[in-house]
Amino acid sequence: MRIGVYVCHCGTNIAGTIDVNALVRYTSGLPGVVIAREYKYMCSDPGQELIRQDIHDHKLDRIIVAACSPHLHEHTFRQAVAAADLNPYYFHMVNLREHDSWVHTDKAAATGKAMDLVRAGVRRVKWHVALERRQVPIHGDVLVVGGGIAGIDAALTLASAGKHVYLVEREPTIGGHMAQFDKTFPTLDCAACILTPKMTAVRSHPNITLWTLSEVRQVEGYVGNYSVTVCRKPRYVLEDLCVGRNVGDIVAILGSIDIVLGEVDR
Repeated sequence: MRIGVYVCHCGTNIAGTIDVNALVRYTSGLPGVVIAREYKYMCSDPGQELIRQDIHDHKLDRIIVAACSPHLHEHTFRQAVAAADLNPYYFHMVNLREHDSWVHTDKAAATGKAMDLVRAGVRRVKWHVALERRQVPIHGDVLVVGGGIAGIDAALTLASAGKHVYLVEREPTIGGHMAQFDKTFPTLDCAACILTPKMTAVRSHPNITLWTLSEVRQVEGYVGNYSVTVCRKPRYVLEDLCVGRNVGDIVAILGSIDIVLGEVDR
């Protein structure tokens, strides 16, 4: 492995608490590390160019950037690595800001922790493998569980955006706790005045299938391709089937029928 490690000052966010120069000297001696550098702002264009140039000049096959949270700039550095014709998943980011400099005041202790974090990153990146993005077909329908005011708003927003929504509510009607209130805090507006139009909109919206007296029993699959089993409870009694039979038994029989999402209701 030929690993390049880049430590960001992040202005004074990192360098103000961690001894960046000591960290770079320590990192240079780690097994597999070909080059270790520090730069004031690694996420800047010159910082990214530095990485790209080193990949070509030193034939680096693994890259570590010790900087801020991956949520902020992981995508930025992956793009920089990819621009240098290296698989972007050979890149690893070590969080020195949120996990170290921002939560410590002792510079020596913070620097020691930074060394531990970077050493762990160097050991980890050796096990990275080249990954490729791929596209898979997805099912665009949406299941919203719970018909309270939050579920109602979510269903209406998604339905208005063109998604077909299945709204599942275990009670006989939607509305949730808000339907039981007279006024809402803090404006003391009439709860029914706000909720009732939304309830009507759910019932009449062409993109919403409302299932009350229903409960989710099982969820399988993965994002975009879920298979959901919904148990729908009886809404009425079939009198013809009640001849010579206790009504409670009929309800128990109907209540035991599981309806799979998308199956014809029976």
